[in-house]
Amino acid sequence: MTARSVRAGDPAGLAEDADDLDVEEALALVREDNGTTQPGGRRTPAPPPRGSGPAAEPDPRHRATPWPEARATAARAARAVTRRAPVSVRLGDALGLTLAAPLDALTDLPSFDTSAMDGWAVAGPGPWAVREEGVLAGHAEPAPLTDGEAARIATGARVPPDTTAVLRSEHGQTDEKGRLHATREVVHGQDIRPRGQECRSGDQLLPPGTLATPAVLGLAAAAGYDTLTAVPRPRVDVLVLGDELLTEGTPRDGLIRDALGPMLPPWLRALGAEVTAVRRLGDSAQALYKAITGSTADVIVTTGGTAAGPVDHVHPILGRIGAELLVDGVKVRPGHPMLLARTKENQHLVGLPGNPLAAVSGLLTLAEPLLRTLAARPAPEPYTLPLRDEAHGHPYDTRLVPVVLHGDCAIPLHYNGPAMLRGIAAADALAVVPPGGARPEQEAELLDLPWASAGIGVCFT
Repeated sequence: MTARSVRAGDPAGLAEDADDLDVEEALALVREDNGTTQPGGRRTPAPPPRGSGPAAEPDPRHRATPWPEARATAARAARAVTRRAPVSVRLGDALGLTLAAPLDALTDLPSFDTSAMDGWAVAGPGPWAVREEGVLAGHAEPAPLTDGEAARIATGARVPPDTTAVLRSEHGQTDEKGRLHATREVVHGQDIRPRGQECRSGDQLLPPGTLATPAVLGLAAAAGYDTLTAVPRPRVDVLVLGDELLTEGTPRDGLIRDALGPMLPPWLRALGAEVTAVRRLGDSAQALYKAITGSTADVIVTTGGTAAGPVDHVHPILGRIGAELLVDGVKVRPGHPMLLARTKENQHLVGLPGNPLAAVSGLLTLAEPLLRTLAARPAPEPYTLPLRDEAHGHPYDTRLVPVVLHGDCAIPLHYNGPAMLRGIAAADALAVVPPGGARPEQEAELLDLPWASAGIGVCFT
């Protein structure tokens, strides 16, 4: 792929910094599980790893799902869903959908012999007498030409019967008697698009599973389609949790602005979803229970409430309704408290952390493969680029770090803490940094942001 240049002025900063780590990450980097430094510089050995002895209790962080496995689990969960019936969608509404049936030509393309150029339709060898009446596109079939006759013709117009070739405007000139002469050799059939040159009626133009891009819509229209048979978009309800969230104005009195309410719906649409509702529920367990049990969406996305705090209600409610936890925590930073649950036979819930960048991590880890598979979209081809600078890692978890693409490398961005959006707002992609970090020039897998890759997602359909 072609990388985009770094933004002018570097609004997000380009150097990684330990200050961007959350408290747990920073402490883990200091400890490194190899002992701690006591006052005065005396070091004490680290305790045995939890779970290493027969009576040791398991470390909760090691019950979390590895990041690649979590993504695979989300895609696998979608494949187990009974698919909704294909829908017939008008071309203007089909952008970003996946074809559920082959696109077969309904006519020959072109459906008649047409002129590929402005010029003259000519018959036989020249010079030619030019017919007074020209031939324009969109008009009925013109009268046949006789040998030695020519007619002015426009690009896309029907070629008169018995035409030998089309002589381009720049390759012909008329004499004082009005006769047309060619300034270059005329080859039989030149600049004529014969009927069926591109396809014949009934030919398969595209197979099922093709993403409806703008070019696909154009081809479908040319082939005679008004509607397409497509896989319906997965329907998503977004539930924003938190009593501390404001919907307008500046933060005040211990309250903060809700960043996820404005961010998640367009991001989900870019991932191929139909956002059916966005509801702000505060920290009410009863409201959350009612919203989850009353939802008919294919996917419910919640924000916040996935940890174990006094107002973190997601886990208790999932237990109350008998949901099946498929992913309960992921070994990724930011965003490790994310979860994926099957709430009904054909419904899933993606629980995102409340911190904004952590929520983005959850979107790309769990929601993206789930929604992509439900929508029958093709998986993006994985790719890597070398990192220009060092990317600090977590001792035992994957890290997702915002980067900009410049030339043939990716540059890690500053402001990449779990609660920060400044880095991701300037980013082209997220780099997948393995446990322990990545050194300069080390190859890193990249996750494109749907609008940064210049793909279908840029349309936010």
